[in-house]
Amino acid sequence: MLRIFLGFVLLIFFTSYTWSQGLQESEVVQFSGTVVTVEDGNIIPVQLANILVEKSGRGTYTDLDGFFSIVAEEGDVIVFSAVGFETFRYEIPDTLSTNRYTIVQMLSQDTINLPMVQIFPWPSREHFKQEFLALEVPDDLQERAEDNLAAATMEQLRKHLPADGVETGSIYLRRQADSYYSFGQTKPINLLNPIAWSKFFKAWKNGDFRRRRSDQ
Repeated sequence: MLRIFLGFVLLIFFTSYTWSQGLQESEVVQFSGTVVTVEDGNIIPVQLANILVEKSGRGTYTDLDGFFSIVAEEGDVIVFSAVGFETFRYEIPDTLSTNRYTIVQMLSQDTINLPMVQIFPWPSREHFKQEFLALEVPDDLQERAEDNLAAATMEQLRKHLPADGVETGSIYLRRQADSYYSFGQTKPINLLNPIAWSKFFKAWKNGDFRRRRSDQ
């Protein structure tokens, strides 16, 4: 029984010692710094560069001044990458005396060779107009375009086509502006509004109400 108790105590001691050693081996570090590059002989910051801790998959990005700050561990490999620059890997030293570590990382611009493209511009804008008007359009495409631009088709689209984001946002902003106009007071009655009466008579003369009843 005594042997079992001593073995249990030794097991707890060994587990605690191993766990504490593991904590000492991977100290948490506040890793920060600035990412820069050289352009025309001047050192400038690299904005929105990706900073990735390769082991954990956590990351951040640099601000407009090229500054970044992220929590990592000693021995972690940090991957620096940005569009137009070569990817760079940096390993945090495991012999730090403090829990803060700062660097200035230089990124080299990556040269990308694009395939050759030959551009043949028209001699002038007037020449382009002539060639465009003389362009032969197939009969099936011309008939399809005429059908799509017909008055009946456009009217059907106006009735059933849902509003896009720009139109929806414009309607919302107009409603918000109308609510702010009478905010904190009773909403004005258009019965005595001459502008509203003018719009009403104009719509009556144009037959807008008659068309709405016929549509229904």
